Amino acid sequence: MFTLTGKVAIVTGGAGVLGGAMAEGLAKAGAKVGILSRTESKVLEQVKQIEALGGEAIALVADVLDEAQLKQASEQIIQKWGSIDILINSAGGNMKGATIMPEQNVFDLSMSDFDKVTDLNLKGTILPSIVFGEAMAAQQKGCIINISSMAAQQAITRILGYSASKAAIDNFTKWMAVEMAHKFGEGIRVNAIAPGFFIAEQNRKLLLNEDGSYTDRAKSIIQNTPMKRFGEAEELVSTVLWLCSEGSSFITGIIVPVDGGFSAFSGV
Repeated sequence: MFTLTGKVAIVTGGAGVLGGAMAEGLAKAGAKVGILSRTESKVLEQVKQIEALGGEAIALVADVLDEAQLKQASEQIIQKWGSIDILINSAGGNMKGATIMPEQNVFDLSMSDFDKVTDLNLKGTILPSIVFGEAMAAQQKGCIINISSMAAQQAITRILGYSASKAAIDNFTKWMAVEMAHKFGEGIRVNAIAPGFFIAEQNRKLLLNEDGSYTDRAKSIIQNTPMKRFGEAEELVSTVLWLCSEGSSFITGIIVPVDGGFSAFSGV
């Protein structure tokens, strides 16, 4: 088990299913965790859960698209704990208008919703990386982990806005890794995790019927996942801990699939 005792982490989207699991994993490994999200009630609930596990957490109520709020959160956590060592950019999502429904085609795309999805996933990763990464640059040490997707690596039907923005995350991860190493030294590393298919709030209706059975889309995903199941949120944690620890000290600019073999399978 990797230990992160004494480290200070921020998890954007830390009140969500995947972000919450990663935040709890960081806390169990000894890190102090800032839970950042827009909804105060959800943030406070996640903080309580971590404290119930014996961990230490703080609520950071902020929008990842609001630079002023992010700067305030940065000041808040540095004032309390003195540093920012880890950033997990877990905030993200999709919108109906940026998704091509079965009865639609690409010409029905809502560019307004496409822009909103791109802003949330891409700008909502870049802006926190800049704001919180500045503290890492000052101390010449830190770890940023972005959240990519299987949709970034190959065409997955319907989710155009989400796919395009997550593909941009892959490029940004590599770009930022090079930038930080060149300008601020080897102590700052930037990597990404590409989850396979996990059931969370944003995709639940796409994957599960009201009775809990799989939709046709879910069945297609399972058919193309060699492990024949969806991932569990906790299965992201060990990869996060590895990328945040000294065990990956010579690793930067990579995207790690955690996908049950989905990205390896041709479908034949």
